Amino acid sequence: MDWLGSTDDIFRRAKPDIPSPHLAVYMVMVDPEARGVYLGQHRLAGLHLPMGGHVEPGEHPLAAARREAGEELGIEAEFDVVGQQPVLLTNGTVGSTPVHTDISLWYVIRGVRARRYTLDPSEFDGGRWWDLDPHGLPATDPHLPRFLRKLDSILLPDIRR
Repeated sequence: MDWLGSTDDIFRRAKPDIPSPHLAVYMVMVDPEARGVYLGQHRLAGLHLPMGGHVEPGEHPLAAARREAGEELGIEAEFDVVGQQPVLLTNGTVGSTPVHTDISLWYVIRGVRARRYTLDPSEFDGGRWWDLDPHGLPATDPHLPRFLRKLDSILLPDIRR
């Protein structure tokens, strides 16, 4: 990305958007066997979103994903569905801050659809499982349907074996 070559500061230093853009991560919790994706009702954004957050100064994005999984879900993230590399990279604004641009790395973590998860109540008004169907989603990040289609193309060959 041209942006990386044009800046020496990729980490958010001050809320909501200094510098803009800056790095963020999503950890999209999926149950590949039950074909589900877990989304939280994010208080600030007013959308159903995967868990995630900003990458702290000097932090590796994968470490940020692990940290955010602990903070927001209270779990130790398992990156065994598709591995430890992000599945998608997006550039955009989500939520109520119109000039807040995140460069987001989308990781996949394992969840169990039958398990109940408790989200950080300061950030989420609960969460629930949705089918891995890009057409049956609630109001969400505009990139989530594309993410699910890409994830499906990765998962389907494994399921057919």
